[in-house]
Amino acid sequence: MCFIGGDGASAGGILWRMLRQVIHRGLRASFYWLGLFVSRHPVFFLTVPAVLTIIFGSTVLSRFTPETDLEVLVAPTHSLAKIERSLANSLFPIDQSKHKLYSDLHTPGRYGRIILLAKSGGNILELADQVLRVHKQVLDLRVNYKGFNYTFAHLCVLRHRDKRCLLDDIVTIFEDIGQAVLSNSTFHKVPLSYPNTTLKDGRVSFIGHQLGGVSFSANSRDQQVKFARAVQITYYLRNHGPVVQDAIAERWENEFCALVSRLSTAEAPNAPDQLHIQSLTSFSLWRDFHQTGVLAKGEVLVSLVLVLLAATISSSMRDCLRGKPFLGLLGVLTICIANVTAAGIFFISDGKFNSTLLGIPFFAMGHGTKGVFELLAGWRRTRENLPFKERVADAFADVMVCYTMTSSLYIITFGMGASPFTNIESVKIFCQSMCVAITVNYFYVFSFYGSCLVFAGQLEQNRYHSVFCCKIPSVEYLDRQPTWFKTMMSDGHDLSTHHDSVPYQNHFIQHFLREHYTEWITNTYVKPFVVILYLIYASFSFMGCLQISDGSNVVNLLASNSPSVSYAATQQKYFSNYSPVIGFYIYEPVEYWNSTVQEHLKTLSHGFNKISWMDNFFHYLRVVNVSASTKSDFITILKASFLRSPEYQHFNEDIIFSMNRETEEYDIIASRMYLVARTAEKKREEVVELLEKLRPLMLINSIKFIAFNPTFVFMDRYSSSVISPILTSGFSVLTILILTFFLVINPLGNFWLILTVTSVELGVLGLMTLWNVGMDSISILCLIYTLNFAMDHCAPHLYTFVLATDHTRTQCIKLALEEHGAAILQNASCFVIGIMPLVFVPSNLTYTLFKCSLLTAGCTVLHCFVILPVFLTFFPPSKKRHKKKKRAKRKEREREREREREREREEIECIEVRENPDHVTNV
Repeated sequence: MCFIGGDGASAGGILWRMLRQVIHRGLRASFYWLGLFVSRHPVFFLTVPAVLTIIFGSTVLSRFTPETDLEVLVAPTHSLAKIERSLANSLFPIDQSKHKLYSDLHTPGRYGRIILLAKSGGNILELADQVLRVHKQVLDLRVNYKGFNYTFAHLCVLRHRDKRCLLDDIVTIFEDIGQAVLSNSTFHKVPLSYPNTTLKDGRVSFIGHQLGGVSFSANSRDQQVKFARAVQITYYLRNHGPVVQDAIAERWENEFCALVSRLSTAEAPNAPDQLHIQSLTSFSLWRDFHQTGVLAKGEVLVSLVLVLLAATISSSMRDCLRGKPFLGLLGVLTICIANVTAAGIFFISDGKFNSTLLGIPFFAMGHGTKGVFELLAGWRRTRENLPFKERVADAFADVMVCYTMTSSLYIITFGMGASPFTNIESVKIFCQSMCVAITVNYFYVFSFYGSCLVFAGQLEQNRYHSVFCCKIPSVEYLDRQPTWFKTMMSDGHDLSTHHDSVPYQNHFIQHFLREHYTEWITNTYVKPFVVILYLIYASFSFMGCLQISDGSNVVNLLASNSPSVSYAATQQKYFSNYSPVIGFYIYEPVEYWNSTVQEHLKTLSHGFNKISWMDNFFHYLRVVNVSASTKSDFITILKASFLRSPEYQHFNEDIIFSMNRETEEYDIIASRMYLVARTAEKKREEVVELLEKLRPLMLINSIKFIAFNPTFVFMDRYSSSVISPILTSGFSVLTILILTFFLVINPLGNFWLILTVTSVELGVLGLMTLWNVGMDSISILCLIYTLNFAMDHCAPHLYTFVLATDHTRTQCIKLALEEHGAAILQNASCFVIGIMPLVFVPSNLTYTLFKCSLLTAGCTVLHCFVILPVFLTFFPPSKKRHKKKKRAKRKEREREREREREREREEIECIEVRENPDHVTNV
């Protein structure tokens, strides 16, 4: 039974092998006929892509619109923070309380914010007159709209108690300091503590985000401020109202930025000479995010020119008949018109441009030119004595199977990135656009570029010069001409040696690989150093993977020299002592008078700097020596006495009362207080950690509350949201490669491809972390591209090695390098040259794109030319069975030769008998 089982298993393996061969040959035959069809109708396949490019390209100019909502692009689409924002807004309108919910860069609605920094290390408190002068100019700023002038007083958020413009409390403090200076006193006469200070009207105000670079007086119990470097003032504008009001507010913000720009120059009239001024408005982040695309226009054009030159030079040969410089140039142009068509499709489908889409031309070029160079290499491998149409068909059959597989994997991986599993809109839009670009690239490569290959083949068959398109003279005529003329018009016959039986092998990259590199990399003495190199590579990659950092800071996506980046740096330096103000909303009735509830609330807010009506109320009870242990006493004193005191009137905005119709008593149905945490240098990481600690308490605590700040919308579950696209893409690739184990001719090809792609991906991930690149939307898109780039270049290389039938692994790896090494080097060099101009774009987004792309190309080339050629000589697949097959074939051929010799001898004897019958008779 065991033998029967073994025979059954071997028979099943033979059937699977036969099925795989049938599929492979069927695909090759299909692409052979496709190439034959393209070669018979080249004008049609050349014209249709050109017409489509003109049609769709015109829509790029007419329908181009930028995306203006930065939150939609970079904040997680589905998060609890957005739900909490809706709930908090339904209880206490955020537009009316945004001055209390301080956020560094993500303040909701329209506003203008300035930082006034004392120059030369001066004390900002001694420059109160200059601060107030700048403040007055902001208040007097006028905006003309349809003949009417509007100032800040017409647009500001109003206070509930007196309907006056809401201003930061630090302005009141500086006004007091100014009055003290006018009365021949010093600013020290004005009591100023930090971070909580008591104002003239008795209110306690938190100024931790309004005064920066603070140092305290010696032996000061209540932290009296002695010195401060900077002050931050925010001017809040109304966000609700008609569209006209929003348009006026937008104009005010523009005029505000212009005013700050004028005041920053020392030559401007009324400019403060001892203050450095920076500004931020509601549109500043979007403006500086969109600025990357504007700044990169020139560099993208330079990149295109460099890639055209690199492709033209790398496709050239000294042989003027077989060299194809224009095919390299036309290949790059093919990808360019494909990208223009894909952009037109994107804008026709109501797409909006954002700066993250800047990477699509480079990524699409990296894949498209690989197909172009592989087709050119496939053309060089065809037999020269065949008609040019059959040569094109053979090149299609040789190349398009693998190119179709890699293009499909591109579409699958980026398609998974565009799926509902992706929670960041900019990543989803990029992946959708990338799928369209890859699809259009694929069709343009076999249609437009295939037609160019047909015309080039026809010129070669008719012996036309590959550059000048003139007839190449005969050898006899060339012998009578000068050397320079021979060099320009040589068809390669005088360059052939006994090594170069095929004229196409004179291409300088193939010649270098065949004659020098393959012999060197397979040398026994080189292999130990390659193993050591890989161990170093793996150790650094692993070390980097352990240090992955969160890149949720939106500053990483802005132009590096932009005002927003400099403002954020100043803000981080002087105003990072405290976290954003967190709104603590209790959205269900609670027994506030119960001592147990009070202790519970104290426990929840322990460790925070609190701005709470409850703390002030209990302090008030202690001052007036009154007890409020019952509901009626608590509510009565709260409404009738506490909230009517001038210093506590502002707490009316923090409590929602509701009258019970049955008992005619008031209930507190919701309330809020504000919490501020002390932070260190890594402020953003600490805020994320704080949110992760508060989130479980919101769900399981007996007191139903939510904690919200506008910054949370950009932070909440950002790490998991940004990592999910690469996880889904990688899992989809792994699944496909495993499921196709039984469909490829040799499953070991898929196995090696999985290992190689994993090694490249982890290498890029670790090294980019060591290069100070965080996990943001751009780096994640680059990692998805790394998966495909590695497969694109390693798959043909590996499958050629696996399917090779030479005697040894060394000979098989030499064959794989000779066949695909030139195309890999051409494409990698064009890709690296193309991304080099991005270094000169002053933007954090392009820096990230450049770093990740360079690491992707470097790690892929390292694996293709160094690691795989050595490691494949150690491990399976074994080539012994090919040796046995060749020995059997050799013995069979020898037997055939012996039989032929026997037949020849018999024929000779028969002929001799026929010629001499008498001899037979005598015998």
